[in-house]
Amino acid sequence: MDKLLMLWVALLALLVTATIARTWRTKKTNNQRAQLPAGSRGWPLVGETLHFVSSAYSPRPERFMDKRRLMYGKVFRSHLFGSPTIVSTDAEVSRRILQSDASSFVPWYPKSLTELMGKSSILLINGNLQRRVHGLIGAFFKSPDLKAQITGDMRMYVQESMAKWKDHQLIHIQDETKNVVFQILVKALIGLEKEKEMAFLKQQFKEFIAGLMSLPAKKRMGMLIESIIEEKRKNNSGCATRDVVDVLINDASDQLTDDLISDNMIDLMIPAEDSVPVLVTLAVKYLSECPLALQHVQEENTQLKKRRSLVGEDLRWTDYMSLSFTQDVITETLRMGNIISGIMRKAVKDVEIRGHLIPKGWCVLTYFRSVHLDENHYGEAYRFDPWRWKVSRGW
Repeated sequence: MDKLLMLWVALLALLVTATIARTWRTKKTNNQRAQLPAGSRGWPLVGETLHFVSSAYSPRPERFMDKRRLMYGKVFRSHLFGSPTIVSTDAEVSRRILQSDASSFVPWYPKSLTELMGKSSILLINGNLQRRVHGLIGAFFKSPDLKAQITGDMRMYVQESMAKWKDHQLIHIQDETKNVVFQILVKALIGLEKEKEMAFLKQQFKEFIAGLMSLPAKKRMGMLIESIIEEKRKNNSGCATRDVVDVLINDASDQLTDDLISDNMIDLMIPAEDSVPVLVTLAVKYLSECPLALQHVQEENTQLKKRRSLVGEDLRWTDYMSLSFTQDVITETLRMGNIISGIMRKAVKDVEIRGHLIPKGWCVLTYFRSVHLDENHYGEAYRFDPWRWKVSRGW
């Protein structure tokens, strides 16, 4: 049980640190090399959205992209979610798009999602406000105090969870992980620890996700978070920052309204319900199918615990980060799991990238999954192989 506790805590810690039609035409540009990529508009109105979504929920989500890459190349045009779209499965093109500033591309998502998430969502804001929010939150998540808090909370909540396990009991890893990660993340975001309020928030968030992003559930969560913000504004003036809300309300800028803070706290809770639990479950699955990798992870974690026991100290954040093979297991799980399949942007002007024209007003989908499972980048791409990362580092 002790070895299993160490393994799960390590996986969690590392993963926590760490989703109408228009006319198709070629536009003229000053650079004659730039051409609109080949592709298809699909069906009238719906375009190729139904094919894309159905593939996403299939055992092989990348089949939509693979079929079109064979016909049109790694960059092609389509019509998704009511908008003409350029799809990039090319690593360099995607990198250029994501590194561009707001003068070329701005965040874009389907209208139904943007109306639900709100204009101030971290998914949609750009420019100075985006940099401000990302900078404040990013700096706080890197702070030694928060890392120490998360490490201690991780061990405590995992121990509490595992204490309820019984021999020969069927354990649902994804559900157990959701419970652990949600408590840790909510405490780090809004400082909430009260059991009753935590249970209420978790239930509302569960309804929010299960109901395809339910507006009533989001409204109830927002009310709770806004009451916490209001209480903090009254009582926490000049106090030390203990969570993300403290960081944002102590900012001197008047851009960070209570609505913006509340919306973004809800956005940042999504990994606790979705991505992190799925990744932990996948890590357990991959390790169970690769006994040698599991053995190496167990040995690495056991050796670390022995070293810490000799000096009578609890494991720290830096200890988990020092687990090189466990880190490789996490990296390989992220590569194969592809929890975030891609990111969408909209061109605010005609943009040329490596000879491909992305017309003004068109959307662009940078699709990571096809890159991560490309045999040209990763040999035997569908095989779980944590050792490939040691080779890439020159070990």
